[in-house]
Amino acid sequence: MGLFDAIDIAGSGLTAERVRMDVTAENLANAQTTKTAAGGPYQRQEVLLQQVPGGQGSFAGTLAGAMQQPAGTEGIANPQQPGEGALQQAASGAGGPAGGVEVAGIVNDATPDKLVYNPGSPEADAKGYVKMPNVDPVTEMVDLISESRTYQSDVTAMQTAKSMFNATLTLLK
Repeated sequence: MGLFDAIDIAGSGLTAERVRMDVTAENLANAQTTKTAAGGPYQRQEVLLQQVPGGQGSFAGTLAGAMQQPAGTEGIANPQQPGEGALQQAASGAGGPAGGVEVAGIVNDATPDKLVYNPGSPEADAKGYVKMPNVDPVTEMVDLISESRTYQSDVTAMQTAKSMFNATLTLLK
């Protein structure tokens, strides 16, 4: 696992959470949209996330590698002598890609539309019901708070990694 893998993983989380917040904002903005270009009410959208395959750099790969270390090297991340070569190998990410998270897609929520009785609306059917979007503003606000906190956690992880790298570079001087 390279020095910059922590930043790469946190960066992938930042990107994914930004997409989730954009979709949630779109859902809130269209909570009252009864006619779209397709003709029906707006359909709530959800973001699907997936783990980036990370090979040796992934948690599963790192764990498997740690379990196969020779006896007596437990707790030693790299049995080589620390020096320029080991630092360059760590910085280059020679252990494989970092992993992280990515957006797998944006899909429509399958929840049925709401029927609201409003006989005066031009969108009302013969019985006076209007098909409203399947968007619940309370749910969207809770999702937005959760996404915002996750985004902030990724920022904190990135700042922590940065300070650790600065401390490491200070030690090497």
